[in-house]
Amino acid sequence: MEEEKGQPFDPHYKINSAVSNIICSITFGNRFDYHDSNFQELLHLLAETLLLIGSFWGQLYNAFPLIMRWLPGPFKKIFSHWEKLQRFVRGVIAKHKEDLDQSDSGDYIDCYLKEIEKSKGDTNSYFHEENLLCSTLDLFLTGTETTATAIRWALLYMATYPHIQEKVQLEIDTVIGQCRQPAMEDKEHMPYTSAVLSEVLRMGNIVPLGVPRMSTSNTTLAGYHVPKGTTLMTSLTSIMFDKNVWETPDTFNPEHFLENGQYRRREAFLPFSAGKRACPGEQLARTELFIFFTALLQKFTFQAPSATVLSFAFTLSLTRCPKPFQLCALSRC
Repeated sequence: MEEEKGQPFDPHYKINSAVSNIICSITFGNRFDYHDSNFQELLHLLAETLLLIGSFWGQLYNAFPLIMRWLPGPFKKIFSHWEKLQRFVRGVIAKHKEDLDQSDSGDYIDCYLKEIEKSKGDTNSYFHEENLLCSTLDLFLTGTETTATAIRWALLYMATYPHIQEKVQLEIDTVIGQCRQPAMEDKEHMPYTSAVLSEVLRMGNIVPLGVPRMSTSNTTLAGYHVPKGTTLMTSLTSIMFDKNVWETPDTFNPEHFLENGQYRRREAFLPFSAGKRACPGEQLARTELFIFFTALLQKFTFQAPSATVLSFAFTLSLTRCPKPFQLCALSRC
């Protein structure tokens, strides 16, 4: 961002590259150079796939798959893009198998391959290469898109509400200063920054329908009979903007999460869902969001380009993400 020298730029792929490299380090055991053409192609394939899934064509395919599979249309790219992503991950897994060191678990794929080895001969085991491929793709997809989208929303809100950005920067300067990088230990001393980030997740409403669930047995829910095998989706939007819960539900207002100057937990705040099937990456996502956000606002002030009015217009795919926008990052040094 510093290389932009305060000129307008689209933060999308800068942020996606940085966030994706974290999950790549955990999953693949290595990170990519930001200018690596293969890495950038993967990120673009991922972004376009998600947009197509949420598009009119993607929804039409979901509604009428038997008919749509025989028709032409942009939704066909979903399958070709996914095949490319699968091919990439299969290559990474094959390389890990060649280099596997039984005495050292360097990353997620290494650990999974060892579990496959332990489960050999067990026909009921869930540890096999197809599941490894699927779970690795899940981690790459969700570990990149959701957190990166949240950070983009955060920068958009800060540029739109400079008085809130100033308060965050004052707290950063007081608690962390300019001489060191932020650490998670700082968070408990930064209630206003924590409240702003929670409000970003509430207003950004990143995954408005959560992810699909399926009932494992016949059950009754709120008086409704739910047969085994029924797919259910929860509307997180309904509680994130509930006028009976939030004082100003349609306004970006960090005070929703503050009480007497301290961070206030809200029972209705469920950006990562709840229960046994809540997002398993919640702790990682919260850590990334805090570190990225404070590090960026420590070094830069974000504002709209001259004669530009920023918009909260969004595109709905698997995530609810802001439409492409440009910012200026002015160095605070």
